[in-house]
Amino acid sequence: MDLGIAGRRAIVCAASKGLGRGCAMSLAREGVAVTIAARTPGPLEQTADDIRTATGSQVTTVCADVTTEAGREALLASCPDPDILVNNAGGPPPGNFRDWDRDDWMAALNANMLTPIELIKRTVDGMIERRFGRIVNITSGAVKAPIPILGLSNGARSGLTGFIAGLARETVQHNVTINNLLPGIFDTDRLVGIIQGAVEAQGITVDQARAARRATIPAGRFGDPEEFGEACAYLCSRQAGFMTGQNVLIDGGAYPGTY
Repeated sequence: MDLGIAGRRAIVCAASKGLGRGCAMSLAREGVAVTIAARTPGPLEQTADDIRTATGSQVTTVCADVTTEAGREALLASCPDPDILVNNAGGPPPGNFRDWDRDDWMAALNANMLTPIELIKRTVDGMIERRFGRIVNITSGAVKAPIPILGLSNGARSGLTGFIAGLARETVQHNVTINNLLPGIFDTDRLVGIIQGAVEAQGITVDQARAARRATIPAGRFGDPEEFGEACAYLCSRQAGFMTGQNVLIDGGAYPGTY
């Protein structure tokens, strides 16, 4: 299927690896010029080279921490008028809420709620003027089924979800959609951190922890970032213009609910 977005411009945050990389690769395959951001230059430039080689699309890199004002300024200076914005940030560390102080909560809210909102604020009006915009926020399956050790993520991402629910209904009349893509357990660095938390909390081995997590997924495997990227690309497509304010779960069937 031709997604109808060749020639568009996209910003993809936290795109040097994992789910962000998957999204950038899939968009580039569709002919989108992608600006990818991450904090570490080596992996960022390697990813850019990989995407260029695989797709032939234009790739611009911005080495910056977009949770800071300076980082956002650098990103938007490089791509001031994106047609597509993919908000993404590494999740806060797992733990027990009794051990977290206000600074821990503020860091989680800044990265996983306030920064996406700020980037939307800076880009959405241009999308409205051009009569095309696609915003995808990578949140978490924990928004629908909270994970006890991920309380910081549960709270911050749910806050973003609530905000998007209102805004997405205001922008869609201008062909600007805003949706959230909710990953379950994907084979990324984030999984490594979760597994390590289980190892320390339960006194088990890494293999045992991985097997236990895998057993909770009806698909019998962890997700592949490439398939996540393809779902993101569809949400950014011309064909997805009637879809907004949705929380799209991609978790191999792990969520047990009907709705």
